[in-house]
Amino acid sequence: MTDPLLGRSAAELEDWAVAQGQQPFRGRQLYDWLYSKGAHSLNDITVLPKRWRQQLQDTDVVVGRLNEVHRSVATDATTKLLLSTDDGETIETVGIPTDQRLTVCVSSQVGCPMACRFCATGKGGLQRSLKTHEIVDQVLSVREAMDRRPSHVVFMGMGEPLLNSEAVLEAIRCFNTDLGIGQRRITVSTVGVPHTLPQLAELAMQRLGRAQFTLAVSLHAPNQALREELIPTARAYHFDALLDDCRHYLNLTGRRVSFEYILLGGLNDAPEHAVELADRVGGFQSHVNLIAYNPIDEEDFKRPEPRRIDAFQRALERRGVAVSLRASRGLDQNAACGQLRRQRTSPTSSL
Repeated sequence: MTDPLLGRSAAELEDWAVAQGQQPFRGRQLYDWLYSKGAHSLNDITVLPKRWRQQLQDTDVVVGRLNEVHRSVATDATTKLLLSTDDGETIETVGIPTDQRLTVCVSSQVGCPMACRFCATGKGGLQRSLKTHEIVDQVLSVREAMDRRPSHVVFMGMGEPLLNSEAVLEAIRCFNTDLGIGQRRITVSTVGVPHTLPQLAELAMQRLGRAQFTLAVSLHAPNQALREELIPTARAYHFDALLDDCRHYLNLTGRRVSFEYILLGGLNDAPEHAVELADRVGGFQSHVNLIAYNPIDEEDFKRPEPRRIDAFQRALERRGVAVSLRASRGLDQNAACGQLRRQRTSPTSSL
């Protein structure tokens, strides 16, 4: 089977059409049907000559769309899709709507190797990384399911994006150039992989010409010891080394770093934790995004009380740290941050 057509640029599709013995405008037609009209198969692209379509099918040329296996819609209209790949794997993607925007939470891998204790995805381990077209399809699938144009993309679904950086960056190019989603409306979230942050910045400059997307680094603790309790892979990437790489990334790109911090009741949500966190991330351009823990079956962590969240946030603000609190969306359908697990059925009870 040839590489899928989805994920290719307009110029690439024109060149491909010419290589197939067609005129360049056939490539532009393909481009329009892939990204504007959302074709799922070559038969959908009725402007192409029937004989050529048949020839392409005979040589196993495919569009590269995934199949929707299951759809869950939460009470807040957050929509989770379970999608199947050609090799029988499944992934989840989530559409998170508000009045002003539609954010798509995309996966970069089938499963995840990072094994963060508070995250359902990592409980099943890693099967493989996703290809560019499989990442791009998630945004198209949410667009179709919700009948609305996505405005933002966050790589906060299944997987560790920095272990699949080339496909992730090519997907960002596609989102930006082919689907019209600005880089500044795209976020790449990582729990931290040694030596990859400077490489990401340099690779983005090479592939995209700039690195204007937001980098979100998942800290979830104010020190190395507590971070290792929550994130086993942190043993190979010391807190200080991670922060040094974040500073290097900022110097290379000029873009501030966002730090993700999941608040776990009675574990990392005390005011003294906030003070320690402020001491560690203060001094360079950054932002802290607080997230109340979203429950999963395998762990008995607790969501923090509202007063603890408020006290933590105020402690950061008093020390001059830019901070925001992310609302949990899609909780009743296990579609919130940390809850994705390739689930084929909807929960029988709300959380």
